[in-house]
Amino acid sequence: MTDQTTAGTTTAGTTMAGSETAGTMPAGITPMVLAEDVHRSFGRNHVLRGVSLRVDPGEVLCLIGPSGSGKTTVLRCMNHLEKIDAGRLWIDGDLVGYREHGGKLHELREREVSKRRAEIGMVFQRFNLFAHKTALENIMEAPLRVRREKRSEVEERARALLDRVGLGHRCEAYPSQLSGGQQQRVAIARALAMRPKLMLFDEPTSALDPELVGEVLAIMRQLATEGMTMVVVTHEMGFAREAADTVVFMDGGVVVETGPPDQVLVNPRHDRTKSFLSKVL
Repeated sequence: MTDQTTAGTTTAGTTMAGSETAGTMPAGITPMVLAEDVHRSFGRNHVLRGVSLRVDPGEVLCLIGPSGSGKTTVLRCMNHLEKIDAGRLWIDGDLVGYREHGGKLHELREREVSKRRAEIGMVFQRFNLFAHKTALENIMEAPLRVRREKRSEVEERARALLDRVGLGHRCEAYPSQLSGGQQQRVAIARALAMRPKLMLFDEPTSALDPELVGEVLAIMRQLATEGMTMVVVTHEMGFAREAADTVVFMDGGVVVETGPPDQVLVNPRHDRTKSFLSKVL
């Protein structure tokens, strides 16, 4: 395993800045997501410049902002598809991608990372369904292969999930036989099949024709009312206003403004937020 600090230095085994013991979760109610001063760079491109945010269990947080502001990178860091360069990031009390021992951070083995990642559902802009598998088979794939669950139980759950997203009659359809909105609903059902404790959505309606957006947002609203913890990168301001508990506006790799929808979307405090919203509302 590789020792690593997340305080912006590459010295192996260094204790994290701002904490006596690296990886110690702040006292109080355990949030589902807690990011503290997270940085991420790609070469000379400093994409995240000290992002801090919190999502409590059952909360819906919407990330909004212009393209290139770092929203998707934040999402990908949450399930360790991207490694952070500095800061601290916890999911349900566990450091993402690392474990703490003796005041030092040690990078987890890929098997451990995959095990934790299986508890986080992610829905991408593109549906990423297996073209050679039916809707039912796409949903069953991960529980069967990753968790080795019984086929009969997985199939029963998959059929129930297809019913839940309004596609119980399309179990045997292949992706090419489904509309974009239907494919995205299958993708949501596929993520839910792993019974995640957190759902991440990366602009799930951006690849859809306008008339298909509503059917996907309806499923997401249903999940929100059922208490699913969700982090959603979106350009759908109506959804953010209706479904979010917290809206975070990002620009240039930093959090510019955060608060309830009525504050951020209706009465923003920062000029940059006002400028952005004047162009999208």
